[in-house]
Amino acid sequence: MVSRRNFLGGTATGAFAATASAVSPVAMAALPEPVMQSSADTAAPLLPPTGRPYNPVVTLNGWTLPWRMNQGVKEFHLVAEPVVREMAPGFKAHLWGYNGQSPGPTIEVVEGDRVRLFVTNKLGELTSIHWHGQRLPNGMDGVTGLNQPGIPPGKTFVYEFVARRPGTFMYHPHADEMVQMAMGMMGFWVTHPKQKHPLIDEVDRDFCFLLNAYDIEPGSATPKIMTMLDFNLWSWNSRIFPGISPLVVRKNDRVRIRVGNLTMTNHPIHLHGHEFTITGTDGGPVPKSARWPEITADVAVGQMRQLDFIADEEGDWAFHCHKSHHTMNAMGHGVPTMIGVDHSQVVRQITQLIPDYMVMGERGMKDMTEMEMPLPDNTAPMMAGQGPYGAVGMGGMFSVLKVRSDQKRGDYTDPGWYRHPPGTVAFEYTGNLPDPARLRAEGQPAMPPAAPMQPPVEVKVRKPPGGHGGHGGH
Repeated sequence: MVSRRNFLGGTATGAFAATASAVSPVAMAALPEPVMQSSADTAAPLLPPTGRPYNPVVTLNGWTLPWRMNQGVKEFHLVAEPVVREMAPGFKAHLWGYNGQSPGPTIEVVEGDRVRLFVTNKLGELTSIHWHGQRLPNGMDGVTGLNQPGIPPGKTFVYEFVARRPGTFMYHPHADEMVQMAMGMMGFWVTHPKQKHPLIDEVDRDFCFLLNAYDIEPGSATPKIMTMLDFNLWSWNSRIFPGISPLVVRKNDRVRIRVGNLTMTNHPIHLHGHEFTITGTDGGPVPKSARWPEITADVAVGQMRQLDFIADEEGDWAFHCHKSHHTMNAMGHGVPTMIGVDHSQVVRQITQLIPDYMVMGERGMKDMTEMEMPLPDNTAPMMAGQGPYGAVGMGGMFSVLKVRSDQKRGDYTDPGWYRHPPGTVAFEYTGNLPDPARLRAEGQPAMPPAAPMQPPVEVKVRKPPGGHGGHGGH
């Protein structure tokens, strides 16, 4: 549920400490009321009620933080706090985030805006916020101990700077980072251009989400913060498939997808059915001479990639990380390979002692999507999404781009599954199979031998009498 009560008003909610930059007496008079969100649904784009106009983004399974205008300054209020995040239907995680969610709300501003951000700490330890990719005064950069003292529990600090360049950025702590980021403290920041930009095209639909990873054991709810590599939940905006919303677009829409990576490994993000170009990074717009068509973009740790394309192919197109272990959920790790092993005798003996025992992976793991296996409470099945033709054999970092010709402009509601035109769905062949065609070169070496060599020519040399000149013969 979102609280938006009188966001332009607000009264003092407690004492706060300011950073090195001076804050006007008007700003000191009252804090903006924090706006909270508990739903994991994808919120509609927030049209700017004040300030310069812009085309807002849609945060996948997230929302945009409202602001108030105070003498020409955009004021936001972030609250760092423990949150409960529903990662998939029936599976909730105890995380840390901002304003009731992990990740926190997206912040949208316009190039040249003066921005003031109040950050209240409701955690049990010091925190801060680093504004990843922003050009700003050094004392606003948010590295605890280097640029500022940490924000103590119960206190509010103020960050103030000008959004100097357009682009896509992130925010996250630089205080006890291993714990706080592992618990989900992060968010997106979008600075829109103030006027038409030669390297930033206008688009019809603009999506954004963060890549994050957690290690939450089956049956538990709190991430293990010491994990460095062996994560078991790979998520987009702290959601895993089938909990990730589809990206719904109108056919022939110009679409932009902004992807930020705050996990501990790279992610090759792959789109089916379309080609895109990488038009921006967190360093800024990519020159047009440096762009090329792609279907997979590798997003490294700490990077952002902006993907632009025209959605000109109708259908339900898979959109996912191409690392195979990143498209499954918690039960997919640490399982031994049992493909081809006959369990029948062992299973009969074990089920006498453990009635709910289930064989794992005798014919591969796809069978697990269609079995009803008892799981501990609050555990996400390894693969549990259902499509129009049965179980979708993927989880984790997976969603669907839904392109429809009859989708109304600006309508983001899910249109349901795509109705394929007759004769356009793969089908079972029931006739006789022809003999396999064989290549003429089958079985020949890659480098065939040269033509047979002629027999060697024997040369005989005769020495002339007396050692003087002469001639040879054969």
